[in-house]
Amino acid sequence: MNSTPNLSPAGSGQEGNGPPQGKPSISLLRSSGVVGVMTLISRVLGLIRDIVIANLFGATAGADAFFVAFKIPNFLRRLFAEGAFSQAFVPVLSEYRTRRSREETLGLIHAVAGSLGLVLLVITVVAIIASPLLAIVFAPGFVDDPVKMDHTVYMLRITFPYLLLISMTAFAGAILNSYDNFAIPALTPVLLNLSMIGAAFGLTSVVSEPVYALAWGVLIAGVAQLLFQLPFLSRMGLLPMPTMGFSHPGVRRILKLMTPALFGVSVSQINLLLDTILASFLVTGSVSWLYYSDRLSELPLGIFGIAIATVILPSLSRRHADTDSKRFSETLDWGVRFVLLIGAPASLALALLSTPLISTLFQHGALTDHDVLMSAGSLKAYSLGLLFFMLVKVLAPGYFARQDTASPVKYGLIAMGTNMVFNLILIYPLAHVGLALATSGSAALNTYLLARGLIKTGVYTPAAGWVRYGLQLTAGLASLGLFLYLCSPADSRWLTASTLDKSLWVGGLCIGGVLIYGAVMWGVGIRTHHLRMRG
Repeated sequence: MNSTPNLSPAGSGQEGNGPPQGKPSISLLRSSGVVGVMTLISRVLGLIRDIVIANLFGATAGADAFFVAFKIPNFLRRLFAEGAFSQAFVPVLSEYRTRRSREETLGLIHAVAGSLGLVLLVITVVAIIASPLLAIVFAPGFVDDPVKMDHTVYMLRITFPYLLLISMTAFAGAILNSYDNFAIPALTPVLLNLSMIGAAFGLTSVVSEPVYALAWGVLIAGVAQLLFQLPFLSRMGLLPMPTMGFSHPGVRRILKLMTPALFGVSVSQINLLLDTILASFLVTGSVSWLYYSDRLSELPLGIFGIAIATVILPSLSRRHADTDSKRFSETLDWGVRFVLLIGAPASLALALLSTPLISTLFQHGALTDHDVLMSAGSLKAYSLGLLFFMLVKVLAPGYFARQDTASPVKYGLIAMGTNMVFNLILIYPLAHVGLALATSGSAALNTYLLARGLIKTGVYTPAAGWVRYGLQLTAGLASLGLFLYLCSPADSRWLTASTLDKSLWVGGLCIGGVLIYGAVMWGVGIRTHHLRMRG
């Protein structure tokens, strides 16, 4: 693999009473590492949260209802706030920061805060009133089960305000990320996990149904996460003072970019939501099985894929604002190579260790052997698409940084339509596993279309050394796969072993796999300096 050039930092920004308005230069590898570490803390706590949920509620009707009630606002949060809004807001904010005065930049922030807050408030109020209708739309299979439906409607009214709170949190985080403060937004989700864990143990005895405690934990987390970020914005002189700004030119540009971006950046999330809708028609437990397997596939996606995407978008936006097409392409190439280095072994490990991981992490109480095997089946299917989910996170910013939302929308619609066709074909023979497999297939198609578009238009030109890099990756993956295959016991052993034995064995497999993969990659010539890139 050819090393990526180490480029010297750009000029420093102007001094003032707030953050610099210049063109900073940061290490993308170091920034990705910061986000990755913070996200790792959050995801580990997220696993603990899911272990608690699996232990207390298993894959019951109440658990299915909560996952739907949580997924709806969480889906909209990813779609609007962290998806389309972030991809539209960060490039515009980066342009203001690079080309305009600090006062104009603050004016944009204030106008966006007021406009976004008002829209979210209206959506939240309407959704709370229309919760029964939303439950029918997003979980139509629950209509014939009054218990599930009642639980879903009640919890949806508690969880939906989370959309308002977490979207404003994402807005604050996007500002911090644009000013290269990545650690705080990456650490913020820890509060969601802590709130839900605390609610699961502390509120179950004071609510009418124990599972309702989880819904209250979500609402508490929304408040905590927003309040956590505001002091950091205040310290930087960037605390939003909301004003009605729909006529602001920057807001109009963001809205123009955001509308089509709803599909372009969030296809995988839409597909996962479609999985939940269709799974509501399957046997009880199907929604929960998909949830537990999705949570494990989200672990490497969040730690590495989203971490890289988080730091690469501001960098690409600055390169576009500076009309530096060479650095723009180099940054994309760095992102793709880094994702392959991490995502490919993660996908392979999840596929080979699906049953061990599900059994070790979640099988401590209400989750049965059957639940473990069903969840493991969908985890295998999701693992086939993990690498493509990660690549989409890196390739899509190549369009949004240039404020091109039309192309990702077109590709996203094609992928989403393909996913629906695959869903209908695979759901009957493979049930919930077919839904996960269809989602992975659509992610692969979306990745192909995004990459082809960037290369065809000349925006991204793969750097030299890709053949060698492919051979190096193949050697590392072959060694990792052989080790995991030979050293992992049969599934039946995992279902009967003690928690301690399973934990020690899984820990040994994971550590051994990392060491073997790392040693082989080192042996074939991969070095740390090959991953360095400045944004």
